[in-house]
This record gives sequence, structure tokens and C-alpha cells, in this order.
Amino acid sequence: MAFHRHTGPSSYSVGTMSERFDCYYCRDSLQGKKYVQKEGRHCCVKCFEKICANTCIECKKPIGADSKELHFKNRYWHDSCFRCVKCYTSLVNEPFMLRENNKVWCSNCTATEDAPRCKGCFKPIIAGDQNVEYKKMVWHKDCFTCSQCKQVIGSGSFFPKGDEFYCVSCHEHKFAKTCAKCKNPITSGGLTYQEQPWHSECFICSNCKRQLGGKRFTAVEDQFYCVDCYKECVAKKCAGCKNPITGFGRGTSVVNYEDESWHDYCFKCTKCARGLANKRFVCHNGKIYCAECPKRL
Repeated sequence: MAFHRHTGPSSYSVGTMSERFDCYYCRDSLQGKKYVQKEGRHCCVKCFEKICANTCIECKKPIGADSKELHFKNRYWHDSCFRCVKCYTSLVNEPFMLRENNKVWCSNCTATEDAPRCKGCFKPIIAGDQNVEYKKMVWHKDCFTCSQCKQVIGSGSFFPKGDEFYCVSCHEHKFAKTCAKCKNPITSGGLTYQEQPWHSECFICSNCKRQLGGKRFTAVEDQFYCVDCYKECVAKKCAGCKNPITGFGRGTSVVNYEDESWHDYCFKCTKCARGLANKRFVCHNGKIYCAECPKRL
């Protein structure tokens, strides 16, 4: 509803008479007395207030002949009753709004009443207030606080969890996974190895320190090695070809005998070169032979 101004007082006439005439209702003489003329009829003040006066919508009492009256849309007030229902400011000559239950409101209280309510303090957020909005909810900036540490988040970064909101630090400590190496929270990215979370920058080669995420690597006890460092620093050397036994590509199967190891394709008879992986063999003077070749020596 738009704001409206009140109208002027009703057009009642008050005066004295020297010639005789009577009250329309009680027939008492009005000569020398105050009277009221309304709708073409003359009546004494007592009958006017009892029969003709309008009732104030605020105090529910008649608006007497000596009172100033305000009216709007067939509703009537004493001028002293025409006040804002919230702040009690007089609205005579002031903009107002007629709201539910025939109550009048000043423009300031109307704006406050219709303003959105802060989800933190439940007070109105009025024009000019700094605020935070999230999914049709709104807070005063200073009311938007972390559910854990109670510090003001304001316009900073936050994480929602159901009906609660957390600053970055509290969310990390309360909900983030913890890196298996450095034990600090993993706030973004990261990777998983053997069902344990790691920061990408923590999952590195123990030798060259390069990150291993998305790359081939070998785990030796609690250490991880890229392919090159594993070959160079860790892998056993094949007793046949003298190259590292990495377990990658061709020759993933390994033959171990006493303190030496071979690629499966390098484990063959010294004399006839027959492959001996998973077959009977003979060791003679530190060399490997098939079961037949030693007989021919």
C-alpha cells in the first residue's frame, strides 16, 4: 500500500444562538448553548457524542465535538491517537501506511518490518546494512560466524555442513582427511594409496623427490621410488645381463638362487642357452647348466 496523508478535520459547525430552537434528538433547547450541526440536523453536544460521533478505531472511544478528528477510508481517529503502532510517533502531517488490524505505521517502521530478518540475531536487515546471503538466507555481516570457533566469517570463505557453517581453518581440522605423511589436513586435491590419503606434494620419490601421482612407482617398505630411481638405487642387478630387475615390462618374473637373482628370460643354461625358469638346473663352478649339459663337459 502506498503512503497516504490524513485528511483535515470533519466539517462540524459549533456556535451559539439567541433565537430558540431545539436539539433534534432530545428536544432540549439549544439557545445560548454549544451545538453541532451534522447532516442538516442540529444537536446538543451530549447527543452528538452519544448518537452521532464517530468512534476512534484506536482507542474505541467517541470522537467528541471538541476533539480533532482524522479520517481515512471510512476509518476515524482522534488526532492524539493517530500514532505509529511501533514507535508511537505522531503521524499527523506525516506519511503513513494502514496495515493489518487497521494499525497505522510510519514509513521507517514499515521499512523495518518488511525488511528481511538476519538468521543470526533475527533482527531486520535494513538498507545500508552489510550482509551475507546464501541460499535465500541472509545475515548481518557480523552475525555470520563459524559454528566451531564463533569467529566472524563475514565475506570470507566458508564451508556449509547442513545448517552449520565453518571457516576454512575449522573445517580443515574437523572434516578434512589427514595426510598419511605430514598429518596435516588435505583441503583440496590429494590422492589415495592403499586406502590412505596423501597430499600430492607428500607422495614423492624418496630419492629424487619428484611427485609420483599418476606415475609408475615401486614401494619398498615405507619408501616410494620412481622407475628411474628404483632401477638406479634399489633394484637388484640381474646376474645374467647385469641390468636392474625392476618388475616392469618384460621379465616381471624373477628367479632367485642363493644370493643372486635373474630375469626369468636371463636364467638359462651357460652352454646350450636353454631357458631354465621353472625347470631343473645344475650349478657347476658358479655357472648354471641344464641337467644334460654337465654330462658333456
